[in-house]
Amino acid sequence: MTEPMYEPDDPADGQRTADAPATLSVEAAGEAATAVLDAVETAVVGKREALELVLTGVLAGGHVLLEDLPGLGKTLAARSFAQALGLPFTRAQFTPDLLPADLTGAEVFDQRSGEFVFRPGPVFTGLLLADEINRTPPKTQSALLEAMQERQVSVEGTTRPLPRPFHVLATANPIEHEGTYPLPEAQLDRFLLRLSFGYPTAEQEWDVVARRIGRRREEQSVTQVLDGAGLLAVQAAVETVHVEDSVGHYAVQLVAATREHQHALVGASPRGTLALITCARALALIRGRSYVVPEDIKALAHPALDHRVTVKPELWLQNITGHGVVEAVLGQVPVPAAVEPPATS
Repeated sequence: MTEPMYEPDDPADGQRTADAPATLSVEAAGEAATAVLDAVETAVVGKREALELVLTGVLAGGHVLLEDLPGLGKTLAARSFAQALGLPFTRAQFTPDLLPADLTGAEVFDQRSGEFVFRPGPVFTGLLLADEINRTPPKTQSALLEAMQERQVSVEGTTRPLPRPFHVLATANPIEHEGTYPLPEAQLDRFLLRLSFGYPTAEQEWDVVARRIGRRREEQSVTQVLDGAGLLAVQAAVETVHVEDSVGHYAVQLVAATREHQHALVGASPRGTLALITCARALALIRGRSYVVPEDIKALAHPALDHRVTVKPELWLQNITGHGVVEAVLGQVPVPAAVEPPATS
């Protein structure tokens, strides 16, 4: 594994802590993001667009839900992102008997010291893979909800902050419903993006097989590009990406239109607007721009808004979903012209 490409501003500072991220230009941050994608793509074949969206959610500071069929590379993608980003990685298999303490940790009595000692659970990490999140009961789901939203856990009346950075990549099987606990709207809303990888093409599938034959082992690893402090520096650069008023109003109008659509029982909330704008800034950075264009908003409309729209119950049998509502409003709301911000001296 090579050394990460990120370096502190001042070599005399030594290893920079996660509490003091360095300042990166948008151009340098974009190059780092591209390098991360290139590294992950050495393991995950033919899913560049989906991987770009996963990285968008991470750079925007949030969490991503991968809702797809088994065997399509969700776990591999999560592990590969952890390796490329230089983050500690843990995987929690969500089952019906999983307790909140199994996730957050618990106070354990130490007979040698005669005191209770806190033993942290898998949530104390940099990147958590919450595998099959819809297979665990609501009580455990709510424990993860606090960690995702507040970046902290509460155990035995004590609140403990999680490491920074901290991100969750959760998986869910959209087909198999027996023995599952569907995520409530409140928890779905905590995921910045929901997306799927889909089946590969025949050529991509053979590429997967050929790579497996060539390396002569099951395990895969990718090159480390960043570390925790480097990721925080790239996330800080996302906050400098410019959003023109017309583009911001376009996002607001799209979200507002989901609330007024005839098929929608509940449309996307203002949190959906914030997710759309924040992710658009991250996507612009990944694509090498210091400003957001309407195409960024359109590219993220479905991943950011579909799971935030609830259709009327009487329409369920007609296979009308939030995807259809968002697709409809994309065709209704006028798209503003892209405006490049003036250069700053």
